[in-house]
Amino acid sequence: MKLARRATRARLAFAVAVAMLPVVACSAAESAAPPARSTTGASNTSGAATGEQRAESKRRPFTIAFGGDVHFEGMLRNRLATPRTALGPISGVLRRADLSMVNLETAITQGGTPAPGKQFTFRAPPSALTALKAAGVDVASMANNHGMDYMEGGLRDSLAAIRRARFPVVGIGRDAAEAYRPFRKVVNGNRVAIIGATQVLDSNLVQAWTATAGKGGLASAKNEQRLLQAVRQARRTSDTVIVHLHWGTELQKCPNAAQLSLAPKLIAAGADVIVGGHAHILLGSGYLKGRYVNYGMGNFVFYNSGPQTGQTGVLTLTINGRKVLKDQWTPARITGGVPVPLTGAARTQAVTGWTALRGCAGLSARP
Repeated sequence: MKLARRATRARLAFAVAVAMLPVVACSAAESAAPPARSTTGASNTSGAATGEQRAESKRRPFTIAFGGDVHFEGMLRNRLATPRTALGPISGVLRRADLSMVNLETAITQGGTPAPGKQFTFRAPPSALTALKAAGVDVASMANNHGMDYMEGGLRDSLAAIRRARFPVVGIGRDAAEAYRPFRKVVNGNRVAIIGATQVLDSNLVQAWTATAGKGGLASAKNEQRLLQAVRQARRTSDTVIVHLHWGTELQKCPNAAQLSLAPKLIAAGADVIVGGHAHILLGSGYLKGRYVNYGMGNFVFYNSGPQTGQTGVLTLTINGRKVLKDQWTPARITGGVPVPLTGAARTQAVTGWTALRGCAGLSARP
C-alpha cells in the first residue's frame, strides 16, 4: 500500500508541476517555505494567514503506527535469516500505515566492549536494520539504555551500519547535533518531524553515553533544555512534531514523576505527539493539553513474554497537522518472541484493558 500511495503521489506531483509552469520561478520556494511573519502591518499578516490556509487545505490525514521495544537476542537471532518475516504477523499492521516506528533497543555491532556494570547487554548484526525495513518499519529510535551497550566501539559500528543500510534512526549520532536531529518526511502534505531521546540511562554511564558537541552518543532527555530546544526548532518548520522517548520505571504500571514532569514541557515546546517505552509493560495513552501522549508501549519483538510483559500491540494514530484525529490499538501477545495479533473475545478484552490504563496517567480519551 505504501508503494501504491507513493506512485499516486508522484503522478499528482508531476501533474501539479506541469500546471504551475507559467508561474514565476520564486513560487516554488515560497510554497516550500513556512509563511513569513509580518512586521509591517495588517496586510502582511493577512497574507501569512492566507498562506497557512492554503498549506492546510493541501494536507490530508496520515497514519503512523508505533510498536514497542525490539531486539534480536536469544531465540530471535535466527529470525534474521528471513528478514521479511523476522517481526512475524504484526508486520501487516505496520505496513498498512503511512509511517511506522519502533524502539530498537540494542547496539548494532558484532564487536565493541560490553558496558561495565550492566546485567544485560544487547547487540545485533546489521541485518536487524534490513529486517525492520522489510517488515514495513520506516524509522527507529536507538535513544535508550541499550543503544550503546558495547560502548564507543559499538557506537561506531552502529553508525556505520545505519549509513550503509540507509535506514533512518533517530536519537543517536556522531555528535549532539546529529543525535537530536529529527527524521523528516512529508506525508500526505504534512511535514512530519520525529525526535528521539532517552530519559533512562545508568548513572555510571550518563556522561559516556550522552552525545555532546564534540562526542558521539545518544540524545538524552536528562538534558531537558537541549531536548526542548530541538522540539522548538522542529516546530518552526513542521506541521506535526513527534517525540519518541525512552522513559518510565520497569514494571511500574503508572507513569513516574519524571514522565509526568517532562510531558507538559514538551507540549509547551511544540510537541504534538509523545510516544515511548521502557517499563516492559503497557502504560496509558490519551490526550494531555490537547496533544497525544503514550507513556509506555511495552515489549514488542522481545524474548520476554510473561503474563504482563507479553502483552503488546500497535498504536496507530491518524493525524492531520497538529491534530490527532483518532487512536487505534491493535492488541497482540508475544509468542515465540514476536507479536501475534489477538482476535475475537481476547482482542476485545485486551482493548478494554489498554483503554483503562489511562486512568492513573492523567490522560483523557478526547482532546
